[in-house]
Amino acid sequence: MRTSGYVIDFWGAGFDIAERMGALPEIRRKGYMMREVRVVDGSGKRVAGFPAEAFARMTQGRYVSLPRGDLAAAIFGRIEGKVETIFGDSVEAIEQTEKAVHVTFKRGGERNFDLVVGADGLHSRIRELVLGAENQFEKYLGYKVAAFAAEGYRPRDELVYVMYTQVGQQVGRFAMRDDRTMFLFIFRDDDVTGVEGLPAQKALLRKRFGASGWECPQILDALDATEELYFDRVSQIRMNPQRGMWTRGRVTLVGDAAFCVSFLAGQGSALAMVAAYILAGELHRANGDYTAAFGRYQSLFGPFVLRKQEAALRFAGAFAPKSKFGLFMRNQIFNLMAIPWIADFAAGRDLADKIELPNYK
Repeated sequence: MRTSGYVIDFWGAGFDIAERMGALPEIRRKGYMMREVRVVDGSGKRVAGFPAEAFARMTQGRYVSLPRGDLAAAIFGRIEGKVETIFGDSVEAIEQTEKAVHVTFKRGGERNFDLVVGADGLHSRIRELVLGAENQFEKYLGYKVAAFAAEGYRPRDELVYVMYTQVGQQVGRFAMRDDRTMFLFIFRDDDVTGVEGLPAQKALLRKRFGASGWECPQILDALDATEELYFDRVSQIRMNPQRGMWTRGRVTLVGDAAFCVSFLAGQGSALAMVAAYILAGELHRANGDYTAAFGRYQSLFGPFVLRKQEAALRFAGAFAPKSKFGLFMRNQIFNLMAIPWIADFAAGRDLADKIELPNYK
């Protein structure tokens, strides 16, 4: 199991799926009920922010922040020992016939399956093998992100997400249990290509944030010591489900592989859970007619996730505004979020998951 990863916000219809799975108690136990989002200037002085209870109110208390790895472990715990699980391998080739999918693994040889579901993220290998190269579907949003965790970092602000924003870039930190702190870098970058290798990634972050104020020098020192760094570009995957683009033959996609809303949207894991729930339910209902099940899955979930992608585009600019004026306006909006009706107006429509989940029996 992958235990690394950033802290994610978990709410909406995915929260309902976790409850139906019986995983919600563990998710709440391992999660954090954030108290405040705080923006500071270069000297560490608070310049904007709002109480995080606004999120809890708008979601009727069904909102929690937790490490991605803890969410994955909670999900896996519901099926461990009940299904075959293979770790440490990858898919090298896929060939479809009328009656099966022939899969070649890198280490595990060749096997036949009735269906294949690609749930392997933004840079999906399954999508590439079956539906084509990533650049056909990727919409780069003009940002790169990096995240890592460090032990023993000081200062700590318990249950507060602290962020320092400059024009075009932002760094934030969040204190976690066991004396660990998670750090998140976001910066604008017109270059769509990736940065390969840990040394090159660290060097780019030091170049971008090395002259910044606040705690950036000591955060970069902590970065130097880490061997685990999440680094990626911020993109959406745009595949029109109403044209059946998530599916080809006996292969379909879920989660970021099919409809990545972007790292900055904060709901990718929850949306993947909803997609998996609907896909599984429709396969059960279809009684072997996988073509009908795939079609129903796309028609039920497709319009909803397309709306989520549009909402994510509106939200992305808040992390690294393009100008001083944009940064000033962002901070004013953050301050106004302390007023309930303004918070509901500014964020309520994007937090609400307007989808009716079918009851599959």
